[in-house]
Amino acid sequence: MTAPTVTSQNRRPVTESSERFLRDIVSNVTLERLDELHLFTALRQGVYETGVAVIAVSPETGERSESTRHTVYTARYRLVVKGPDRGRWEFECVAEADAPLITVETVVRGVQRRSGDLDDPVRYDTASLAHVLRLELPEALVSDALPDEAPESAEAAHDALPGDALPGDDDSESQNPDALPGDDDSESHNPDVLQ
Repeated sequence: MTAPTVTSQNRRPVTESSERFLRDIVSNVTLERLDELHLFTALRQGVYETGVAVIAVSPETGERSESTRHTVYTARYRLVVKGPDRGRWEFECVAEADAPLITVETVVRGVQRRSGDLDDPVRYDTASLAHVLRLELPEALVSDALPDEAPESAEAAHDALPGDALPGDDDSESQNPDALPGDDDSESHNPDVLQ
């Protein structure tokens, strides 16, 4: 599994209905085996809100490579937002195909084209999905999420994605790349400038 792709999209909080949708997906598809989840923008039409996601799940063997065939699921929800049935929730998650992970992007583009959605779907991997849903990252995936330094527990890895400060990192001082060892001031030393 590759390191999580952290973007402002897959780290921001989701709407209540999107969170419910993602939690239903995780209850149907094991988080440990989920490689990618592409969440499309929810649509509101009349009294309904609907949403779609495309999910790539690795095989049970645990083998993960570019050529490994993944089960591709399509998940849908339909929420009644107005009227006497307000709050009624319908959810389905169906295995549609087996394909290499690289093919999933083609499937996502096809769904996007057919829906007429101009916005790209938000892409989640296991770590970013666990973060958004405030779930503990599975122990088996902790070392995959942080290959350089494994945290003390899965709970510590939950929030420690690439680019985040890890315990032991010293962010109290800003590092000046032009500073010489032993310099206590924050001025940069440029040999072309006389002082």
